Amino acid sequence: MSTRRQFLATAAALPAAFAQSKSFTSARPALEDRKFSSTAVEAAIAEITHAIRDPELAWLFANCFPNTLDTTVRFSEADGKPDTFVITGDINAMWLRDSTAQVWPYLPLAARDARLKSLLLGVIRRQAQCILIDPYANAFNFGPTGSEWAKDLTTMKPELHERKWEIDSLCYPVRLAYAYWKTTGDASCFDKTWREAAALTVKTFREQQRKKDHGPYRFQRSSPVASDTLPNSGYGNPAKPVGLIFSGFRPSDDACVFPFLVPSNFFAAQSLTQLAEIHTSALSDAGFARECTAFAQEVREALNTYAIVEHPVHGRIYAYEVDGYGGRLLMDDANVPSLMSLPYIDCVAPRDPVYQSTRKFILSDDNMFFYRGKAGAGLGGPHSGLDMIWPLGLIIQAITTDDANEIAACLATLKATHAGTGFMHESFHKNDPAKFTRKWFAWANTMFGELIYKVHRTRPDLLTA
Repeated sequence: MSTRRQFLATAAALPAAFAQSKSFTSARPALEDRKFSSTAVEAAIAEITHAIRDPELAWLFANCFPNTLDTTVRFSEADGKPDTFVITGDINAMWLRDSTAQVWPYLPLAARDARLKSLLLGVIRRQAQCILIDPYANAFNFGPTGSEWAKDLTTMKPELHERKWEIDSLCYPVRLAYAYWKTTGDASCFDKTWREAAALTVKTFREQQRKKDHGPYRFQRSSPVASDTLPNSGYGNPAKPVGLIFSGFRPSDDACVFPFLVPSNFFAAQSLTQLAEIHTSALSDAGFARECTAFAQEVREALNTYAIVEHPVHGRIYAYEVDGYGGRLLMDDANVPSLMSLPYIDCVAPRDPVYQSTRKFILSDDNMFFYRGKAGAGLGGPHSGLDMIWPLGLIIQAITTDDANEIAACLATLKATHAGTGFMHESFHKNDPAKFTRKWFAWANTMFGELIYKVHRTRPDLLTA
């Protein structure tokens, strides 16, 4: 059966118990309890929900799209400038990755709402400050309050929530600052603090190429969960220094098996290219721009050499992780950056033949973390356990295809698997959506809103049919 037919068959067989909710009363906090309100976001919600024919899908969008603003942001001023701290939801800490992804869908609306624009600028400023505290940390406290992970065997500081080195943690802030600049024309985000953070980002990437030694980062945790710690005295498994960047952990916060995480290296190359453009056009620093351009080229050439492998069924595809010695891990994970998400993060063209072959592999039973069950079919990952499908995977699948049937099938599954809550979750069991993880996961909520926003702009017929 073709991939498209498999998705349509799955969507048609979704359980009736979750196919339609009886009540569509708003699940948002009361107006006085919302952390932040945006006139542009509220106007977009009104416009789009009015255009959606399915009342349940409209209700989900209205609940999910503003969830980051409603529940997770702490917006204020520091030194007379905007300062925005963004928690993930049920974890009271700010991830560099999640905070970018959570506010990303609001960028197109920034020109219509000065206060929203200030909030986004505040996220960029806060992220730069976090990087200067520790470029190897993935998650930060609002202040020097300490953490439940303070006993991890690494160089912890009281400002850190967690110190798992993940390449994407430094890529996401570049992505946000670059897009804010391109969208608004405002280069004020590239202040002295941001420029220092950008330089430290490139320095950290260089250190983690590990051409001369292991570099300064190591991490171990006393845990029964093997993926929570790194082997070999905290340095991770060995890899050949071929120009790629080592990553201790994946965007799921799980430890890498092979240290060259392919989607994150693609992301790093794209971030370096964006840094080059910023330093050429906005900051007039030609020397740093040339360094970033050359570094990006080195990473891309290494990816072309080591990341593409021959699959016996799907032909030339991208591996998820490699080690430069010939070791490779063939899978994908729903967390972004993923192989599926490469066009979404502007790293490969959607019609790139290797990407298309990779996509077919990801959405097949040849991928160990692609699940098919009574509740739906979609991409998961090891972080929340076997047989757990991630809404993030379904959202990225829909965002990265132009196949109307595939988009419709993903929307049908997402609508049918919120378990009556009106929100997305981290993951749900392939046979029972009532078995889910993380009731309050703002990244998935807001990104679901991003998907609906995109479909409304590009394929409105899928929402009005």
